[in-house]
Amino acid sequence: MAKEHVQKERADLLVVRQGLSDSREKAKRLIMAGQVYNEHQERIDKAGEKIPVTSQLEIKGETLPYVSRGGFKLEKARQEFHLDFQGKNVLDIGSSTGGFTDVALQNGACHSYTLDVGTNQLAWKIRSDERVTVMEQTNFRYSKIEDFQEGQPDLATIDVSFISLGLILPPLHAILKTGGQVIALIKPQFEAGKDKVGKKGIVRDKKVHQEVIEEVFEKAVALGYRIESLTYSPITGGTGNIEFLCLMTRQEEGSYADHLDIAQVIEEAHQQFD
Repeated sequence: MAKEHVQKERADLLVVRQGLSDSREKAKRLIMAGQVYNEHQERIDKAGEKIPVTSQLEIKGETLPYVSRGGFKLEKARQEFHLDFQGKNVLDIGSSTGGFTDVALQNGACHSYTLDVGTNQLAWKIRSDERVTVMEQTNFRYSKIEDFQEGQPDLATIDVSFISLGLILPPLHAILKTGGQVIALIKPQFEAGKDKVGKKGIVRDKKVHQEVIEEVFEKAVALGYRIESLTYSPITGGTGNIEFLCLMTRQEEGSYADHLDIAQVIEEAHQQFD
C-alpha cells in the first residue's frame, strides 16, 4: 500500500501559523533558542526545516494566556477594533474549547453564552465559571431570543466551521441588541464554491478571498448590519487556511464604513503567511 504523502512546511512558518509567534523573525529566535518542540517532544533545531503541517508544536517555558490558541484571534480583534467587553453580555457562537469566551471574560464581560453544535469540548475553566451559560449540542440556525435567559446578548463572536456565515447572521440579527457588535471569523474554505477550494480544503487564491469577503459583506448589509472593519486572523486555520476577522454592528439598515480596504487586508495577510 502506498504511503500517503504528508504536506510539509518550514518550521518557522508553522510556528506563526499555529499562533505561537506573531512573526517569522520571532519564530526563528524561538527555534534558535531551542524552545520549539513537536508533539513527540522532539526539539526543532532549524527554522528552515520542513516538517509535517500536521505537527502540533509547542513553546517550552511559555504558557498560553487562554484556554486555546483560538483566543489569539479574538485578542487581535479586541486590540485592532478597540473592543470594550466591560459589562457586556456575550454570545460565543462556535465556542469549541472556549478561547473567545476566555478573552471576553478576562476583559470584563459579565456573562457569556457558549454555544456549539458539539459537546464535551469546553475547557473546565470556562465550563465551571459562574458567568458562563453552557449551550452544547445547539444549532444556532434555530435559536431564538427566548433561549437566552440571562439577558439579551449585546456582543456576539462567531467562529464556526462547515457552515456559511450567511446561515448564522439572519438568526443573530433577531437576537442581538440594536447597536450590538459582531466579531465574525470569515473562513474562505467554508464560504467559497467547491470548485474554488484547492487540495486538502485550502484556499490560496487572493481573488477567491476577495470574492468570499465581498459576498459575506453583501449578505450582512442586506440583513441590516453595518460593516465596520476588517483584519486577518493572526493564526491560520487547522489546515493552513488564511482567515479573516470582521467587525459588524447590528442596525436596522445595513451600510459600509468608508475606510474599508479589503484588497489591502488580503495583501497583508498573504505577506504574513505566504
